[in-house]
Amino acid sequence: MSTGGRPTEGGPSEGGPAAGAQGPSDDESLEDFGYKPQLKRTLGNFHTFAAGISYISILTGTFQLFFFGVSFGGPAYWWSWPMVFVGQLMVALCFCELAARYPVAGSIYNWAKKLGGPHIGWLGGWMMVTATMVSLAAVALAYQVTLPQISSTFQFVGNSTGGTDSAKNAVLLGSVLIIFTTLVNAFGVKLMARINSAGVLIELIAAVVLIGLLAAHITRGPSAIVETHGFGKGEPLGYFGAFLTASLASAYVMYGFDTASSLGEESTNPSRNAPRAILRALCASFLIGGLILLFALLAVPDLASKQLSVDGLQFVVLSALGHTIGEIVLWCVVIAITVCELAVQAAGIRLAFAMARDNCLPASSLVARVSPRFKTPVLPAVVIGLVAIGILVLNIDQPQIFSVVTSIAIIMIYLAYLLVTGPMLWRRLRGEWQPAPGHFSLGKFGLPVNILAVFWGSAMSINLAWPRRAVYNGTGPHHWYLQWGAFLYIGIIAGAGFAYYWFVKRGRIQIIDSARAAPGDEVPPVGPTTTP
Repeated sequence: MSTGGRPTEGGPSEGGPAAGAQGPSDDESLEDFGYKPQLKRTLGNFHTFAAGISYISILTGTFQLFFFGVSFGGPAYWWSWPMVFVGQLMVALCFCELAARYPVAGSIYNWAKKLGGPHIGWLGGWMMVTATMVSLAAVALAYQVTLPQISSTFQFVGNSTGGTDSAKNAVLLGSVLIIFTTLVNAFGVKLMARINSAGVLIELIAAVVLIGLLAAHITRGPSAIVETHGFGKGEPLGYFGAFLTASLASAYVMYGFDTASSLGEESTNPSRNAPRAILRALCASFLIGGLILLFALLAVPDLASKQLSVDGLQFVVLSALGHTIGEIVLWCVVIAITVCELAVQAAGIRLAFAMARDNCLPASSLVARVSPRFKTPVLPAVVIGLVAIGILVLNIDQPQIFSVVTSIAIIMIYLAYLLVTGPMLWRRLRGEWQPAPGHFSLGKFGLPVNILAVFWGSAMSINLAWPRRAVYNGTGPHHWYLQWGAFLYIGIIAGAGFAYYWFVKRGRIQIIDSARAAPGDEVPPVGPTTTP
């Protein structure tokens, strides 16, 4: 779907009636929230696109989760990729309208606040910021999946034969990565964007080359992905049940496209560029990732090999392309993991900063402080990095608990998205939503797209949280609190967080003086207005 060019009447476009009108200035959207500009605008079109696509990180996601999808659904799990794309596209289209109107830091928090009021906004922001910290730790673990396969030199702890050798080494490698990304993010968005953009360019080139190489080594026809190969046999729902479980591998990858808007206060012309970056990042990820997965399934020498469900895509690359080419590809995967980590942390920093300048977090005045030299919030970078390393330590002796925590982090992100699309749908139904004049608009398609986005988000959240023992408690000892971990721990996190808000912060949510547009002026309402 194009976001530029001449608009069609009533259809999705950037224009509508005022397509040729001059859009708002870069900082005009901040006036709706009562904020003064504090961050430095240095990011161009490719920077924002790169931030979105590196958060999704096709090479990281496919190489980290391919084994999971194949283990539960076999080759036909591939169809979950387009299914998840279509659902997430509905969400992304809603976000495009919001990004055009409110291209501000901490997009999920501010959008939920503007649409649903301070309670919904705080809960959405809390769910997203805690999930981001866990995601940062989860992505860092991908180093262990890739580096030791390149060379045993990277197995610094033991030789991977000990019970906890791999887990300890994963914490070591992951901690080094988090320290690196924390330093880069603390030194300003310009440095982060340069490294991220260079890494994304390498990742995209490597992905296209990988697609070509896998296509040249195809050993079977496409009928392989339409056969169940015995998966789901004996299950209550048959292959459909197996497919729903396998689809988590795709659902775990295709999110984070809102990052392009979260960097809106550091981008030029964000109302125009952020919606484009969101759609381009999601669509490019779908196309490239889908082809990699498809050709990998058609090129692997033996579809029945047990290593396929253990070593995943790494096994396919090494076995189908040979060690030398495979090793080069894996080095590109390492670069992709690194820039993915950069983007995840960058998004988390902006989210924490956005909440802190509304006095939503402990020590908000410190968290919201922008470095006069680097023009970026430094303390959130350090705190998020330290928390992520602490979460990593759970992986040493409690891998099942870490697996549960990682899974619920993804669910919390889907729930945070629902806390945006749900209130947005409510305001559409009441006739209170108006897209930004002269910018991206879904037109008459807005209501059906929004309905589908809410339905998709609700259905996939249930599918992600469903208490499957194979997902949440795959190996013994089996505990009910692990199998029901998604409902239990999300309830605890959301309940404890909201209790803090209700009893400590409620009634005190207001823009702190250092972030206020003009000290002493009337502050715009925190909740939704009549026509947001």
